[in-house]
Amino acid sequence: MPPVLRWFIYPFAALAGSLIIGAALALIVVLLAYPQLPSLDILTDYRPKIPLRVYSADGHLIGEFGEERRSVVPIAQVPDSLKQAIIAAEDERFYQHYGIDYLGIARAALSNMTSSGRSQGASTITMQVARNFFLSSERTLRRKVYEALLAFKIENSLTKDQILELYINQIYLGQRAYGFAAASRAYFGKNLADLSVAESAMLAGLPKAPSKYNPVVNPKRAALRQAYVLRRMNDLGYIDDATRTAAVEQQLPVRRDGAQSEQRADFVAEMARQIAVEKFGENAYGLGLRVVTTIRRADQAAAIEAVRKGVFDYDRRHGYRGAEAFIDLKDIVADDDEMLDDLLQDVPDAAGLHAAIVLEASPTGLKVYKRGGEVLKLGADAIRFARAMLDDKAPPARRLRRGALVRVMPDAKLGWVIGQMPEVEAALVSIDSADGAVRALVGGFDFNRNKFNHVTQGWRQPGSSFKPFIYSAALEKGYSPSTVEDDTPLVVSAGETGSQSWQPKNYDGKYDGPISLRTALAKSKNMVSIRVLRSIGPRYAQDYITRFGFNAARHPPYLTMALGAGSVTPWQMASGYAVFANGGFRVEPYVVREIQDGSGKVLARFTPTAPREESQRVIDARNAYLMDSLMQDVVRRGTATRALQLKRSDLAGKTGTTNEYLDAWFCGYQPSHVTVTWLGFDTPRSLGRGETGGSAALPMWVDYMRHALKDVPEERLSLPDGLISINAGEDARGNPRTDLMYEEHLPPAPESIPDEPEGPASEGEIVPDAPPAPLPPSGPSPSGHIVPGSVGLGGTADFRAAGAPTRRPAG
Repeated sequence: MPPVLRWFIYPFAALAGSLIIGAALALIVVLLAYPQLPSLDILTDYRPKIPLRVYSADGHLIGEFGEERRSVVPIAQVPDSLKQAIIAAEDERFYQHYGIDYLGIARAALSNMTSSGRSQGASTITMQVARNFFLSSERTLRRKVYEALLAFKIENSLTKDQILELYINQIYLGQRAYGFAAASRAYFGKNLADLSVAESAMLAGLPKAPSKYNPVVNPKRAALRQAYVLRRMNDLGYIDDATRTAAVEQQLPVRRDGAQSEQRADFVAEMARQIAVEKFGENAYGLGLRVVTTIRRADQAAAIEAVRKGVFDYDRRHGYRGAEAFIDLKDIVADDDEMLDDLLQDVPDAAGLHAAIVLEASPTGLKVYKRGGEVLKLGADAIRFARAMLDDKAPPARRLRRGALVRVMPDAKLGWVIGQMPEVEAALVSIDSADGAVRALVGGFDFNRNKFNHVTQGWRQPGSSFKPFIYSAALEKGYSPSTVEDDTPLVVSAGETGSQSWQPKNYDGKYDGPISLRTALAKSKNMVSIRVLRSIGPRYAQDYITRFGFNAARHPPYLTMALGAGSVTPWQMASGYAVFANGGFRVEPYVVREIQDGSGKVLARFTPTAPREESQRVIDARNAYLMDSLMQDVVRRGTATRALQLKRSDLAGKTGTTNEYLDAWFCGYQPSHVTVTWLGFDTPRSLGRGETGGSAALPMWVDYMRHALKDVPEERLSLPDGLISINAGEDARGNPRTDLMYEEHLPPAPESIPDEPEGPASEGEIVPDAPPAPLPPSGPSPSGHIVPGSVGLGGTADFRAAGAPTRRPAG
């Protein structure tokens, strides 16, 4: 053999031998490893853990619980644009290869040899399914061999569409979302069928590196990856040039709260979760249960808006507090968005308040960086709220300057304006008075900031909003709306308080002398309420209020009960006021209507009873009718006249303000809707002078009820039997007045009550700070004039409530 041929034949023979040996070894590996591959039962009988989901009564998702957020959709329901985007991004020859794409491997190898960039992978969609279901993510030859063999086995057992369906439902895409359906809701709040081409391309770019291309965390990188996917879709003929250009230019409304629900009802969702777990245990998180609540999406949205507006309005009345903190920007390049985002990483947004860093500050405006790469220029009008903190005289620790951490919020007219994270909390609950179904519930300003549910857990003093229950008790003891009581100063002795003497006052420090109960409740006169309670007896009242669902132990039998010194929750107050609204029946509020399995089969259902039998009444129908009349006067001419802007004549309720303005309440209703609002600080402190129930809590109630009663006709309680009309004297203009009372309480010779003073209504409060004075005891007679008499009390009381300071026993 010529020497020249040896240089060609020997190397060729060696190469051929190596290939033969390699092929033989590969065959041996396949023959040994293939039988050891796992069964594909997990794929052919695919049953992923589906999270617990909570829905509104009208079918909108409001909460999702489980380690994995996942929705399983059949391939037929996946839009073509998404399937095309996935194939373009991950495996363009998916429908041509048999699990391993040899052309793709060769192309990737060539690219890796000629490119100085990062290495390019060649995993097919089938190989990714094998890895996700059966293998770890370790980078070893053994794992790659098993991945390839599993890919062959999967291709021989399932159709291409079945494989793609598994991939679409199983792959992790960030934000705790597994599968494209869950990711579509997490990032865009949409179902798959509603995705645009641009949104499909954005999602299809995530499997390569969910953390790197997450549009919430890294919007710029996500946009680059999206552009790549759109280019590949165009190259493969899935979309034309015009569609590609339009998709690249489309601004995608990526949800910053992507892990949250479609409709923010977090407090309701948490209540529903607790109920489901109590019934089904920890398995509830993976069974795909559907919990259907009683709330309605539109009502809940109106409640959230009302509460947040009430909190923001209160916050603005009390001024801007300055920067939340300061961040050192010394080593930060002005356009380094990634580093600025890192600085804001641990500062969560809440309730539309976005964290931002001040880049430039002047008396006429601010330049701030908002998370996500957006630089905002806030002009004079946009910073009006914070202008005082731009002055050189502002406290250095709060003054706005470069590096200050601030909040910005969207504004319909100005785009973005300066805001601040409120310190005050608020709550709202609205129920159907007929059966107790909760229509809307907001347990606080923002669930992610404070998960404490102030509706169900917030034990607070109700102040004057508790007076209707005392007046209701008095009606059973012979009082009527026209009964006259003395509105003059009094002193409660130490013997009656069990501790020390107490001199309560009216809120405004004014006293009107003898007035009817109707006027006393409308004007929230403390002295009258105390005298009424003294007359009927605190122990009788303590027992009577249990008819409305209140815990007697939380309302010690002392005269301070007349001014709301006990402890209640908004949940209890809604239930209590429903008794007046529905004519005397007690209903238990409830928030979950039914629990279904994944197929829609009802596993549990709450069927409320709407009580209507006379034996089910907890108070006399006449009592409810008269109390409704009294509380309508609170709206018409008393402390709740702001509600008149709703232009309805069927509204009733009562304001409440506790001592030192610690709590502001409004509890009110239209016969079919009962709504309670509250505002205060978690660690009780004064809301500020003038922050009464009528000024701080009532506006939230009005804003919500404006929506809730929009299409509800006016309604009246029916006049029950057993009431008789009586002469109630004359009004300030000398016109005769009539009123109603129980017919069995009609006196033999009724007397006229004196003219009642006119004047602005005031809000009652507890003010135990004046020196003692002699007390002329008095009590009512059924005829309505003042008759001497008193009820003596003794002992001590603890008026501490959860979240409220210790009060001195006050009688």
